[in-house]
Amino acid sequence: MEKVILNQKVQENDRGSIAYKSELMRKGIHLCSLSIPIIYYHISRETALWILVPMMMISIFVEYSRYYIPSVSKIFYSVFGFMLREHEKDEKSKKLNGATFVLVSAVIMVAFFPKIFAVAAFAVLILSDIAAALIGRRFGKHKFLSKSLEGTLSFFVVGCIVMLFTPKITGAPAEYLIAFAAVFVGAIAENLSYGYFDDNLSVPVSIGGTMWILYSIFLPQYSLVLLNVPQ
Repeated sequence: MEKVILNQKVQENDRGSIAYKSELMRKGIHLCSLSIPIIYYHISRETALWILVPMMMISIFVEYSRYYIPSVSKIFYSVFGFMLREHEKDEKSKKLNGATFVLVSAVIMVAFFPKIFAVAAFAVLILSDIAAALIGRRFGKHKFLSKSLEGTLSFFVVGCIVMLFTPKITGAPAEYLIAFAAVFVGAIAENLSYGYFDDNLSVPVSIGGTMWILYSIFLPQYSLVLLNVPQ
């Protein structure tokens, strides 16, 4: 009986506050964000920020307008309401939704992290987050920290696969080990962010930060290369 109750609680925790069909649509839109690291890899940091910063500002403006302007609120909720979680509709806390946090996160990663870290961390965010949400909600039965073990493992496995294809400086084995370690940190960050932080921000920052620290410790000879990689 206790195991059944625990399984139900884990599934409810990963289920969030929207239907699974709505979750699928939400993650379908989330997948479109994969265009951010792909495009950024081929353009300069300055060009990327010229694109991303206005998009972020518009998104934040619309977000807060829905809390104060009835006409904006009516249109916003009629279009996106079915995909919003309860905390994203809370009139008191006035929190930003996940899509806006994706843009905020993109601006931070592009502005402050070396390109190869930003591209890798953001690609992992998009694909691993989708895997963790869909698999965790459908098959999550064992509680692990704040979410399900199945969802967190899915995040880690997909993240490691993504890291096999993201840009590296030389492709040395140590770079891949660092990448996998960063994915592990990102998976824990995604799990523990539930109810406290938006994982669209905590995941890429934790992955990029971990990579930067580990490169500095174990591959210090690449420091100048990272700083001089075209941004």
